[in-house]
Amino acid sequence: MRTRAIIIEQLGPPECLVEREITLRDPGSAEVHLRVAAAGVNFADLMMRMGLYGTVPPRPFSPGFEVAGTVARVGKGVIGWKEGDRAVALMRHGGYAHDVVVPQDHLFPWPGDLPPSEAAAIPVIFLTAWVCLHRAGAARAGERVLILGAAGGVGTAAVQLAVRAGLTVFGTAGTPGKRRFVEQELGAAGCFDSRGDWERDIRRRAGERGIDLALDPVGGGATRACGRLLAPLGRVVVYGMSRGAPGTRRSWVQAAWAYLRTPRFHPLNLVGRNQGILGVHLLHLGDREPVLRAAYEEMLPDLAANSLYPVMDKSYSLSAKGASAAHRRLHERRNLGKVVLAATSDEE
Repeated sequence: MRTRAIIIEQLGPPECLVEREITLRDPGSAEVHLRVAAAGVNFADLMMRMGLYGTVPPRPFSPGFEVAGTVARVGKGVIGWKEGDRAVALMRHGGYAHDVVVPQDHLFPWPGDLPPSEAAAIPVIFLTAWVCLHRAGAARAGERVLILGAAGGVGTAAVQLAVRAGLTVFGTAGTPGKRRFVEQELGAAGCFDSRGDWERDIRRRAGERGIDLALDPVGGGATRACGRLLAPLGRVVVYGMSRGAPGTRRSWVQAAWAYLRTPRFHPLNLVGRNQGILGVHLLHLGDREPVLRAAYEEMLPDLAANSLYPVMDKSYSLSAKGASAAHRRLHERRNLGKVVLAATSDEE
């Protein structure tokens, strides 16, 4: 059958995204055809579009790691899903489309009666935050966690999960309004200016004890600052490098500068400081992917009851124009929470 998708045919600014009619293959034995109601937008999508993301198929291809929709067809070997069921799904790419085919193992239950845009906003941010905090970061109640980009999609999810787990949360964000939201609405103990000297501010608040865990999607000098703030047995979990893409077009100079400014951690130095450095890439877990299902099932009751929730920033139409506007909003760091593309949205 034929469907429509937003495609990357050439690298460039947000306006290089185009909408095309494509052929949708039939679902295989263990696959499901999902009719997409909404798709999440993540910073990694922007990196794909600029050519700064490592694991992508040959162009042309559609970006998009997560969708929410209705099951339209199921393969002969599919168990537990039937036509008409609502589901959310994780994908390696291809989510900016009106129809997708995904393995049944990548489908997750729809959280309660959430609207499609909120359901689509959940998988990447909450699973990334959970893995960073609880699996890689081994967070424990009473510890102090620093969450860079605390007003973004993953950041707002991580603050909620950390507060729920009994951690003292410090964050960074770029505007006074975002910082107030992280403190007053999400429960952080403090949120500091990501464009200022946040390392000094956090050191004053944390005192000699320092930080037990830092979640870092920024890279560059921010990673170095996180390391300086760590207490003994502290951990830095890196899950991105947004510092490598400060503009809307790829710049190898800026990307290389961010890479070179990111510190190298020699094992013996880590031993001497009693510190750890870990990296998380949600879609590179291989045979450890069952960790994601267990994490999702743990969070599902709270997500369905809205005691954990995706902070929603803005919804755009599932179209080339809407996707371009969504990408530009993330580039300009104007979002507070999650940006999504909705099949029924009229907003461009």
